[in-house]
Amino acid sequence: MNKNLLNKIKYLGIFLLVAGISYYLFDFFIPVTPKKVISSDETPTGTVVKTGTFTGPKTEVCPINGQLYSAQEKAIWETRRPLMVMIENHQDSRPQSGLQSADIVYEAVAEGGITRFMGVFYCGIVASQADLENKYDVGPVRSARTYFLDIASEYSDYPLYNHVGGANCSAADSKSPCTTHIKAQAIEQIAKYGWNNAGTNGDLSQFALSYKACRREPDRTGQERATEHTMYCSTTELYNIAEKRGLTNQTVAKKNSWDKSYRAWAFTKEDKSSGAAGTISFDFWPGYKGYSVSWKYDTTKNNYVRSNGGQDQIDFNTQSTITSKNIVIQYVKETRSVDEHFHNLYEMIGTGKGILFQNGVKTEITWSKVNRLSRTIFKDSAGKEVNFIPGNIWVEIIPIGNEVSVL
Repeated sequence: MNKNLLNKIKYLGIFLLVAGISYYLFDFFIPVTPKKVISSDETPTGTVVKTGTFTGPKTEVCPINGQLYSAQEKAIWETRRPLMVMIENHQDSRPQSGLQSADIVYEAVAEGGITRFMGVFYCGIVASQADLENKYDVGPVRSARTYFLDIASEYSDYPLYNHVGGANCSAADSKSPCTTHIKAQAIEQIAKYGWNNAGTNGDLSQFALSYKACRREPDRTGQERATEHTMYCSTTELYNIAEKRGLTNQTVAKKNSWDKSYRAWAFTKEDKSSGAAGTISFDFWPGYKGYSVSWKYDTTKNNYVRSNGGQDQIDFNTQSTITSKNIVIQYVKETRSVDEHFHNLYEMIGTGKGILFQNGVKTEITWSKVNRLSRTIFKDSAGKEVNFIPGNIWVEIIPIGNEVSVL
């Protein structure tokens, strides 16, 4: 065969090999840039709708947020268990990605007056993943705190808990005493609860995950961010990892369903404006105005629109201001700076008071939680369990004695 032809064939083969390797590396390592999501409006039962790639009547009730979805969406969430993600709220972390798609969001101070969110993702995330071609990201993801573990324990026998490390013993070596208060040692508690054991490993710490699941994106929002504010995780990959570990809707190692002890809240409140509660405002810590919260009631859409630090809080994935159907103020006992790392503690187990806002109406309530695994129950002044409006819920965990104004 002609020598020149052989050389051409050889170089062509090398080119194709290099191109194939490059394509694989690009697909595996380079993060996907999210596209804008357009959220669909709520529609009555039986109405044919299209959300992402899903069509059909909304007839299936979500056990977490009480909202109606299509049978196609239910078929997906029924193969999974709830996913909890720790999302930071430092001023430099905004706008965050994914909060609007959470069925429930819990907010409490993490350190130094700076709050942190834990999103509970189960039903709402299904449509969002479809809208973004099954590559839906949440973040920036930050570290675990013990009081959020108490809440996460309500959502599964072994919940999926996504975070970047967390408060731990922090001893210099195995023979040195811990510098973190024992009650604040979230990483040790995760181990104690069995969340990183074989067969029940729902702990999704970024340190143990691949770049495909969680990665740094310093310029995701269009502005360069400090490293600690840049970790984003793919909910699709997190669910894939959970499935490989035997944690779908079933806990394979235990041969039971995640929700064998789960208690759903009641969602029978009519979604209809019946008042005008104005704007709800409060601080977590006095003097930390960058973390002051307000929820302005929208009488037309019958929801509450969130502001943080005096500015509308945007979900980067949707490019829209965050809204909620239900706002719960949960007053809890706060203990500040329990160790040299200035960790705080919030007593999520026990009883206390609170306020519920929905339909433009303010209702005084109480809360109770018997133990870590039990459900937090909210009741009205008559002792009857409250009914939520179908849709998302924000639970604001604030210290006892803080003032909540409604203007």
